[in-house]
Amino acid sequence: MNTILTVIGALLTVLWGVAHLFPTKNVVKSFGDISKDNKHIITMEWINEGATLIFLGSLVIISLIVTGEPVQYINFSVSVMLLVLSLISLFTGFKVKFLPFKLCPIIFTVSAICLVIGSII
Repeated sequence: MNTILTVIGALLTVLWGVAHLFPTKNVVKSFGDISKDNKHIITMEWINEGATLIFLGSLVIISLIVTGEPVQYINFSVSVMLLVLSLISLFTGFKVKFLPFKLCPIIFTVSAICLVIGSII
């Protein structure tokens, strides 16, 4: 059961990271007429979040291959990072009408919970 929850949390995180990369151009366009700098900042943030999510999920997947006590610390560290991203998204993106912004805190929190439970069971 713990491996299943760990895989679910990790894959959900990786997939959501990949999902962030594809609509980047449309996300930036959805902000309307904004400065070029703001477009770059939004692009940077969007891609950065996608890359971070892919990294975090991949790190956990790797932890399934490498066993031992350090793996539990990695999973807890990833869970903390996901909860931090969840809080940031909750106080910023959750206020935006664009649905994926509203899904981020939920997906991050569910992934973190799966990873923590998967690590302690």
